[in-house]
Amino acid sequence: MKPTQFRNKILVLAFLILSVSAFAQQPNPPGQIEDPKDAKNLAYLFAHMTHQDYGRLYYSVSLDGLHWNSLNGKKRVFDEYKGHPDICKGHDGRYYIAGNTSDASPEINIWVSTDLITWEKFSTFTPNLKSTPDYSYALQRIGAPKIFYDESSKQYVLTWHTPHKEGGETYWASQRTLYVLSKDLKTFSDHPTRLFDWDMGTIDVFIRKIGNQYFAILKDETYPTLYWTTGKTIRIAKAPSLLGPYSEPSAPISPNFREAPMLIPSPDGNIWYMYYEQYPGVSYGLSIADNMNGPWYQASGYTFFNDWDKYSLPSSVRHGCMITISKVEYNKLVSHFGIDPKN
Repeated sequence: MKPTQFRNKILVLAFLILSVSAFAQQPNPPGQIEDPKDAKNLAYLFAHMTHQDYGRLYYSVSLDGLHWNSLNGKKRVFDEYKGHPDICKGHDGRYYIAGNTSDASPEINIWVSTDLITWEKFSTFTPNLKSTPDYSYALQRIGAPKIFYDESSKQYVLTWHTPHKEGGETYWASQRTLYVLSKDLKTFSDHPTRLFDWDMGTIDVFIRKIGNQYFAILKDETYPTLYWTTGKTIRIAKAPSLLGPYSEPSAPISPNFREAPMLIPSPDGNIWYMYYEQYPGVSYGLSIADNMNGPWYQASGYTFFNDWDKYSLPSSVRHGCMITISKVEYNKLVSHFGIDPKN
């Protein structure tokens, strides 16, 4: 073979390798549908804060649970709200959102809405943290309150995290998840109670019932080391009943240094999408499974390279919650606030 021919073959081979690499991507995430009429979940709302305006309320929406667009010109949708947004649909079909003005505030504030557009103050709850059984040494700190309505028992569970030590990572590792119960979000059980009986730091906990089992999705708040490799990851505990006892947490769903998990079902209802933030406001990750016991894998996204991303969110979004909504609710939100077609 002549040197020129050999060189040309090498160039062709290199071109083919580069071409294949350029187009090598993950397959599209499962759970999508071709005909919208076949969807079990028609639309989604992401109620979140932003990096520039931490603790305030913004909206993004999606029709497929993967690609999200900002509403309201990336401006606040409700000026009174402050906290880590968490919305649940209640016993009366209305939506409730929990928040607090800061972790040092003694109060948890709850608003109510019929349409996710107009919110009204509903109640204020001040837990007596010193009354928690076997946790009277808790500090007066309330982090990221969240609401779950349990259809089976017709009651709400209001959860948050509270520390018992001061100082850096010691403070965060001392976070424990507490809860109270309520039938109406006006009156609450006598004292906060620890949700988990194991001794490890947990924050950003929310509860979901799937089938006959309850799942607590949580952030492991111990700092990662060679001897605690699960630190700062998203994990899952499960229980046969609402208040447990919950199992030891699963293996990590996410890499280290992730928080604020959010869980939604896919449009076809067969797949679970677990989002989480790489803090502080660096990016979003997405893990996918066909059941809550896993296995989970990570999709590629939030890179802002359209030919590579399998999911996309607006830039600067920070944590909150994702919920399914109807197409009618989606259309009303888009009509009222306006949508940004470019995320």
